[in-house]
Amino acid sequence: MAIEFQLGVVEPEVSIVYRYAAASGILFIWCRIKGLDLRFNLISHRWFALMGLLMFCLNYILAYRAQIYITSALSAIAFSAMLWMNIINSRLFFGARVGGRIYFGAFLGIAGIVVLFGPQVDEVSLSDGVFYGSMLAVIGALMASFGNMASQAAQKAKLPVVQSNAWSMLYGGLMTFMVALVEGREFTFDPSVGYVISLAYLAVFGSVIAFGAYLTLLGRIGAHRAGYASVMFPVVALILSMMFEGLALDMSIVSGFALVLTGNLLVLTRGPKTY
Repeated sequence: MAIEFQLGVVEPEVSIVYRYAAASGILFIWCRIKGLDLRFNLISHRWFALMGLLMFCLNYILAYRAQIYITSALSAIAFSAMLWMNIINSRLFFGARVGGRIYFGAFLGIAGIVVLFGPQVDEVSLSDGVFYGSMLAVIGALMASFGNMASQAAQKAKLPVVQSNAWSMLYGGLMTFMVALVEGREFTFDPSVGYVISLAYLAVFGSVIAFGAYLTLLGRIGAHRAGYASVMFPVVALILSMMFEGLALDMSIVSGFALVLTGNLLVLTRGPKTY
């Protein structure tokens, strides 16, 4: 919802630069206040740069661009595919043995998202623009999944989450800045209340706090389980819509919630068998 306020006056890449310049600045200041060591060797900075490229540059350029062409409903469905991507990539990169209950839970979660947003998707005309936007969102989810793998590997190498995010967001912002320059984007700023407040929200809550929490979770339970957050995002959005936008509770919402929460229970609890 906040990203919608970022689109229009300022080019998406430029908004991403502002977002991660602010987020990394906040994290560096926090590290200084808390006395956290910001000095790392070259190998560590390679991990930071890779995370910045995948999670905070390519992922968000594609996500912002996708929402120009598609609705938030289609974007939610496309990005929920990151759950399956994380399961597959965890097996490929880390040899993670995933229980059958996680596969089934992942299936229920994505089925729940489709049920939740089915009525909205039915109203969408599958034009070339919608197909293009959906592909951008799916590729963005793939970049995010690869970024999850890089973060998990960095944490296995004992790199701390807070400092890693500070450096990664800085690198991601700089890389996006270079992309914007190459594309010839104009660095303008929208002083409207909606743009400024949404930018502040995305920098603080959507970046500093959200990625700190999510990547900490990823380090504790693995990317194949933490990826279920991509299914929970739109569920939370619908709850907020019911609270503040008057969205009516109907059978598709009840059924979708039930599927997603059942899938959540299966994914986040350990089963006896792995495959």
